[in-house]
Order: sequence, then structure tokens, then C-alpha cells
Amino acid sequence: MDILGSILNAMDKPPTISDKQRALMRKQREALQKREEEEKEKLRVFRETVEDQITKLMKDNSQQKHEFEPMEKVFRGIIHDVAEVAGLVAFSVGMDGDDRRVIVYKVEFQPCEEELAALRRGEEWDPEKAKALALQKEEEEAESKTTKDFVPSSDYKDKYERLIGKESAKDAARITQTNKQYGFVPSANKKDVRSIEQTLADLQSRKKMKLSHGNASEGNSSSQP
Repeated sequence: MDILGSILNAMDKPPTISDKQRALMRKQREALQKREEEEKEKLRVFRETVEDQITKLMKDNSQQKHEFEPMEKVFRGIIHDVAEVAGLVAFSVGMDGDDRRVIVYKVEFQPCEEELAALRRGEEWDPEKAKALALQKEEEEAESKTTKDFVPSSDYKDKYERLIGKESAKDAARITQTNKQYGFVPSANKKDVRSIEQTLADLQSRKKMKLSHGNASEGNSSSQP
């Protein structure tokens, strides 16, 4: 016997499957396939129902929106898809969980950002309440602006005179006052009042003097032994 044959004989043979086990496995596959087909049929029927409701919304001029019942994510996705195909806008609102639902609007009646934010938080939208809150916000902003422009009616010096005494307050005020003389330089020292012609003439004169001094120095050095 060759080596390969001896190795194959030494290996454990795969377990045999009985007819009963085969039948059980076949039933499990059939049951899984049946559940998948039932789920597909359920989603198909649901899509047709949503399409009918969306069509009614589009044909009814008195309707601005249609709100669906809370449902699972897979069904909400179908509503969004049908609304997009129909040219409408759909929003998922409400908190995550049992309250999550979809509202489909006609394009011309889609909600404002404030209303949509309230619906997504699970709150009821009240236009009158929203107007009151907006007015309150404007009043607070106006009051805040007025506070920034507030000018105190009393001088801080009077306050400190009552707290630490008149002489001490004067000393403190004198220390905190800006020294207006600090760094003061007369304008005559800051600005050259000469004209351009005078400045150029002075520069040329200095240059000539420098050259003459240099020539004189060279003459003295050459005359030395």
C-alpha cells in the first residue's frame, strides 16, 4: 500500500447523515424560504397601500400633508421612497422608538425649520406659541443691547470716598489716572522741517567733507618715510 492510501485509511471518515436528518434539514430550508417570501409579500402589500394614500393626498386639494402611524424603520424607508418618486417631501419625526413616524407634505406646504425641529423632538407644533417665543427673543436681544450701552449714573470716585475716605480715594484716583505727559516729545524733535533740496544739499556737503578728509589722510600717510 502506498503512503497516500495509508494516510487516507488513518483519517476519520466523515459522519454519515441519516435520512431523518436530511429530511429535517430540508424542512428547515423550506421554512426559511417561506418566511422570506412572506416578508417580501408583506412589504409589497404595504408599498401598494402607501402608494394609494400618497395618490389620494396628491389629488385632494384640501389636504396639505398625510401623517402615517408610528412604525418600524424598514416601513418608514418605503414611505420615504414612495414620496420621493411622487415628488413630495417626507420627514421622519418623533423620538426613536414607538413614536417614530413619517409625515408626507406637498412641496408648497412643507414645514419651516422651527416646526420641523419641534416635531423631531416629539413636540406638538403651535404657531401662536412660536410667535410668542420669537417676540420674547427679540425683546431679550433688545434689552441685552441696551445693557451694553448702559452708562453708570454715579462716579466710582464717590463710591470709594464713602468706603475708604476722601483723601485715600483721591490718592487712588490719582494713581489710576493716565499720565498724559508720559512719552511726550515736542513735534519739532519728531519731524524734520528741512525741505528736500536742503536735505540733499546737506548730504552732498557731508559726502564732500568725508572725501576731503580721506584724501588728506592719504596724503599725510604717503609723505611719511
